[in-house]
Amino acid sequence: MYRGLTEDLARKTDSKILLAVIDGIGDVSIEELGGRTPLEAAETPELDRLVPESSLGMHIPVSTGITPGSGPAHLALFGSDPVAFEVGRGVLAALGMEFNLEYGDLAARINFCTVDDNGVITDRRAGRISTDKCTELVRLLSDIEIDGVETFVCPVKQHRACVVFRGEGLDDNIVDTDPGLTGEKPLSITGSGKSARVVKDFIMEAGKILHDRHPANFILLRGFSLYEQFPSMRDRFRLTPAVAALYPMYKGVARLVGMDVLKCEPEDLDGQARAVKNALESGNDFIFLHHKPADSAGEDGNVAAKIKAIEEFDRHFPSFLKLGFDVVCVTGDHSTPCSMKLHSWHPVPVLINGGPQRVGYSKGFSEREAHSGALGLFRAMELIPLLLASAGKLAKFGA
Repeated sequence: MYRGLTEDLARKTDSKILLAVIDGIGDVSIEELGGRTPLEAAETPELDRLVPESSLGMHIPVSTGITPGSGPAHLALFGSDPVAFEVGRGVLAALGMEFNLEYGDLAARINFCTVDDNGVITDRRAGRISTDKCTELVRLLSDIEIDGVETFVCPVKQHRACVVFRGEGLDDNIVDTDPGLTGEKPLSITGSGKSARVVKDFIMEAGKILHDRHPANFILLRGFSLYEQFPSMRDRFRLTPAVAALYPMYKGVARLVGMDVLKCEPEDLDGQARAVKNALESGNDFIFLHHKPADSAGEDGNVAAKIKAIEEFDRHFPSFLKLGFDVVCVTGDHSTPCSMKLHSWHPVPVLINGGPQRVGYSKGFSEREAHSGALGLFRAMELIPLLLASAGKLAKFGA
């Protein structure tokens, strides 16, 4: 098990921590908003109400100038070095669907996409097809047979699915076929090893099956990774953690670090609040709350939708605050600027409320206010020690 100074000093207490992640919350100045970001433009009275008694700052998800994927960005928030413990999106997607991975399985994320007659990608997300349509297409792909491996295909949500290859001698030294842009052809699988052959065969067969099924007439594969043992937050930090998330990928990354996956009914913020209440009553002392819509709006370049997603979270936030957390943190995993329609390297605002804090530095929750906040600028993987310390869960170092 990985151990460091934080692990050595961690102690079990009755205090409870909420880590609320508004996915993709960070942005850049937008001309149509008068130079403000969506977070600055959003009406967030509940978050702003916490600010006078909170410390604010900015975190760097991985390293300066490095744009993170969702997996490494969340692993950093959970206290793991995302470079030392790199995990592909395929494993996270499979775990999120509660697929029983075995060590050595090779997993990849599938995006159903649209290509034209020349094989050029016109929509990387196939118009965000429904989950029912995704499930229908997955049934067709599940009939693909490839020599030397077992193949499992699972629907995830909307245009997302995952594939798992099980067999001897697989590796994950495979480049994504998703170029990340429209107007390009899918990238080719290179290499002569077993994994390269298996993936090539799978893509070829999938292309035949999907050829006439517009808009989802092809697939993009990304996040190839082998399933291996990963350090648990339970063992490392003496926490009993749980996740309240609606998207499978985020359940997957939480399961990877040993969190209990809460069943949220209905699948909205009200259902998440009910699940969190039950988890606290059952003894969980660390809750990861995930809110996805802000990131999706950023990827679509939809400024109004991103503002709406942030405001929706703010309206529901009191239902979590009243549950009695000793320390509350609100942040994002990364920035998703609407102008870029992609994740970016820009630092992400952080708010910590509860425990002894330096307060009075900031007036509202935004990138601008967080930039001059008491916490300063720090790496995302340092957030967990800050939360543990604020909650009285770290012993003193040395005599």
